[in-house]
Amino acid sequence: MALRIEREAAAGVALVTLDRPAKLNAIDLETASELASLWRELRYDESVRAAVLTGAGTRSFCTGIDRGVEVPQPPSPYAVDDPLLRIGPKANDLWKPVIAAVEGMACGGAFYLLGEAEFVVASREATFFDPHTTYGMVSAYEAIAMAQRMPYGEVARMSLMGTAERVSAERAYAVGLVSEVTEPGGAVAAALRSAAVIAGYPTDAVQGTVRAVWSAKEAARTQAMAQAPALIALGNLPAGRQAELFGARGWGGEPRVR
Repeated sequence: MALRIEREAAAGVALVTLDRPAKLNAIDLETASELASLWRELRYDESVRAAVLTGAGTRSFCTGIDRGVEVPQPPSPYAVDDPLLRIGPKANDLWKPVIAAVEGMACGGAFYLLGEAEFVVASREATFFDPHTTYGMVSAYEAIAMAQRMPYGEVARMSLMGTAERVSAERAYAVGLVSEVTEPGGAVAAALRSAAVIAGYPTDAVQGTVRAVWSAKEAARTQAMAQAPALIALGNLPAGRQAELFGARGWGGEPRVR
């Protein structure tokens, strides 16, 4: 299993942990499938009224898709299979609140998850970045997700700077991506405290509020995401060239944290 789930029945909270620390909690096809199944399962679990999502260890919350995974694609230029589109709670019709607790790196495909969390708690040592452009890939779904949470210029800068720059937890807090900054190692505990408070309220009212907040941005997000497959198909380098750039990992030197 690539996920760990701990249910605290008395509090009504589930702690969901991406459990691939040796891979910096990168998501392979098994993990993607487990996430989708878990969110669907929680729709029916009345003992869980809120959830916290985190990554195992302190080095990384999630680094997106596992680069060692081969994703089968349909033999059509009009269809692209992206397994990360199905890993978030909203993609699986879960309207119970989910809080993300970030320690270490959150980058690339991690934004599929952060984009569908109600809010983000981060350790002071957490960093956020999007490596796509560095490796010849279009940041489409990730940038769209972050455009719902951050000002345009901040999203554009993070998406375009690639691996050359990382957004600190303090900067992420200042621009609205993060709602609370904790001391190192404290993100999960802080997120669980908030989740327990929310889980103590009438769940129908809570879920209705989650749905209302989501609906405020859903139309723009849906329209933007409809453009993403074409932008990716037009702008991505061939997979072999992407792999060469990823293997080199030397562009830009040591990343600047701001």
